[in-house]
Amino acid sequence: MSGGLVRGALVNGRLVAGGLVAGAQVVAAGVVLARLARGRRRLPPLTAAPSAWVSATAAESGTGNGTGAGSRAGAGSGTTSGSGAGAGSGAGREMAAPLGSALGISVVVPARNEVARIGPCLRAVLADPAVKEVIVVDDRSTDGTAALAAGLGATVVRGEPLPPGWVGKQWALRQGVAAARGDVVVTLDADTRPEPGLFGALARALDAYDLVSAAPRFACDGPLEQALHASMLATLVYRFGPVGPAAPPPPHRTLANGQCLAFRRAAMTGIDAFAAVRGHLTDDVALARFLAGRGWRVGFLDGGALLEVDMHDSTAELWREWGRSLPLADVTGAGWRAADLAVIWLTAALPVLRLAAGRPTRLDAALLAVRLLLTGALRGSYRRPGLGLLLSPLLDPAAAVRLTQATLRPVREWRGRTYPAGTGLTPGAPTARPDRNAGR
Repeated sequence: MSGGLVRGALVNGRLVAGGLVAGAQVVAAGVVLARLARGRRRLPPLTAAPSAWVSATAAESGTGNGTGAGSRAGAGSGTTSGSGAGAGSGAGREMAAPLGSALGISVVVPARNEVARIGPCLRAVLADPAVKEVIVVDDRSTDGTAALAAGLGATVVRGEPLPPGWVGKQWALRQGVAAARGDVVVTLDADTRPEPGLFGALARALDAYDLVSAAPRFACDGPLEQALHASMLATLVYRFGPVGPAAPPPPHRTLANGQCLAFRRAAMTGIDAFAAVRGHLTDDVALARFLAGRGWRVGFLDGGALLEVDMHDSTAELWREWGRSLPLADVTGAGWRAADLAVIWLTAALPVLRLAAGRPTRLDAALLAVRLLLTGALRGSYRRPGLGLLLSPLLDPAAAVRLTQATLRPVREWRGRTYPAGTGLTPGAPTARPDRNAGR
């Protein structure tokens, strides 16, 4: 009798647990569908600025400044010293200049041991006539990064020793922005490949925003890397919705892509924003949420037509490096992280696992159909979408595992440095939204 009671209790327990999982999956599915529905009203993607030309003096436009970038205007010396060698070539007389030059666009590239990747990025930036100057902040590299950047014509700022409490990238960006002279600053990672027109498009977007971030298209090496990358990317879409929502999210759910940011130099230095987020490994999202919480207009726009990124050299590196930052652990509260994990397991991983076991429910089938539709929508996010993208839903359980690992055991190591945990946003009084004409 007692054995029958135990078996009955186990059966009832399984039924209750199954009912709870089914109910939670329904709720999670509704959340995901609501987030995906935001894609029906998205902001237009970044497009190359038209060939608008303005009349300006050389002093006003910033051309002839003697930096590495100045050599493209026929006035600079092509050295990295910024000595103003071409100052007499056009000062005080009328000349035609690209719109970006009139605004004064400085590009800042933080770099630590990037000699193998930074070359294509710098060549593309230096070839763009909209850019006033190109600054590479060499963060104590040991591989010849500084020499390569200087040889290509960039201004090299040799980074100061890292102070306690700072993450290397924020420290490098703060130094680079301090050295910049342009009204508009664009920060790029060394693995980016900007297309002609990107910088003018970012400058134009600053008419509507105070901070602009561009989502790129991705280059992947082989089907397996593309499949894992697309699966990890899908976890972001399921948690936050598509890029470029028409309605801005609340500050605590704001996203940004630190591979490409644009802002007005005067406004950013005025509140020392990089110091405010100095201890965050998820530096881009920390910066965007810090600024959004202080009234800044933050735009996360589709820039895939104008920016390409080759993030990782292998599938193993992708799993290790991008996977560590997927939970946004140091900028997201424990409750939201738990909710995000539940959404991914219930709507992305569980349907695939049940399908593999031969026991998918009707809701599982519907969620798999939604995931396949998302796969089609992600084609524009890749330089060469192929078999890997098509098969990416099969790796959703693996992406859920990596997200769980990084949530439960966050890694505080990057570029050969280990950082202490527990650093949060620096408190401070709310900052007024910057004047959209500041620095112009």
